Amino acid sequence: MLYSENELKKQLKAGCSVFYFYAGDEALVRSAAAKVEKALSEDDPETTVLDGPTPSVEEIVLAAGTISFFGGRRLVLMPLVRPSAYSDKDLQEFCDTLADTENAVFVLTSVMEEKYGKLRPGKREQKLISACEKIGYCVQIAKPNRAALQEMARSWAEETGARFAPGAEGMLLDRCGEDQFLLHSEIDKLAALANYGTITTEMIQQLGTVTLDADTFDMVKLVAAGRTRQALEKLQTLLELQNDPVLITGALIGNYLDVYRAFLTRKSRRQLSDMAKDFSYTGKWNYRLGNAEQTAMRYDRTRLEQSLRVLQKLDTDLKGSRLPPDLLLQKALCELGLYSSSGRRA
Repeated sequence: MLYSENELKKQLKAGCSVFYFYAGDEALVRSAAAKVEKALSEDDPETTVLDGPTPSVEEIVLAAGTISFFGGRRLVLMPLVRPSAYSDKDLQEFCDTLADTENAVFVLTSVMEEKYGKLRPGKREQKLISACEKIGYCVQIAKPNRAALQEMARSWAEETGARFAPGAEGMLLDRCGEDQFLLHSEIDKLAALANYGTITTEMIQQLGTVTLDADTFDMVKLVAAGRTRQALEKLQTLLELQNDPVLITGALIGNYLDVYRAFLTRKSRRQLSDMAKDFSYTGKWNYRLGNAEQTAMRYDRTRLEQSLRVLQKLDTDLKGSRLPPDLLLQKALCELGLYSSSGRRA
């Protein structure tokens, strides 16, 4: 079953004892669980939080059976449960406890593996889903499409008193991707920057770092175009914003791998959709791989492979060299510039 706001309200009104939300994105399940928690908290229940992906069966049984001091049902929150980590015996006891509970309301969430845009719940995950469907409100929350995300962005901006200039929310999505936590956070910062007026594309660019993936790819494009100095300036901004050099390196490697794969795909006269399927790209892969394909046109195979070797050495050096990480990154970026389309003129 897919999530329905109206159905959720019906289940809350009917006194449902189990709410289970699962999706491929943590932000989606957290948001749904927060709505249930807010609604149930109006009665000021005693609340137990069972943290961790695998609370013990004993903890679950205790939470289910403990009578609230004020006589009402206890609210039990189980965020980001991982059914696959339980043994078959423990999972069965878990399901039995949920079915037998009378003194508690359980709110569970899980993030599950996603392939090609579809969830692929495993055997134990399916067992918990099946059990919760029989006794409560158990739903999969689908990812919003781009149009829905833009609408959400506009709504979040309006909640702060701000608004987007035409096309600005699209630019923000291009940089944030589909991470709703990040999107919401960036909108809050942009609204403040705009003095809770109009958020413009210039402000989005001015704000600086949105995601390492987007910003490091900007560096890759600058290097590929022979503009190494500007790439170094971008790197300096990332470092000043206290981004971890190891994470910057990982994002750079990921972006160069995208470019290399796009290069090979184009050479073999295959489509980007084939590449997305071969390497399990999900989400907005067409935008990401389209950028990679354009950048790949500036390289030949030898230069790309030399660039990947530079990054491999950087990754090794960051883990063992005594040189400052920022210096190692700057050195590697200059070396990458030597293998750009402009060669030694970079």
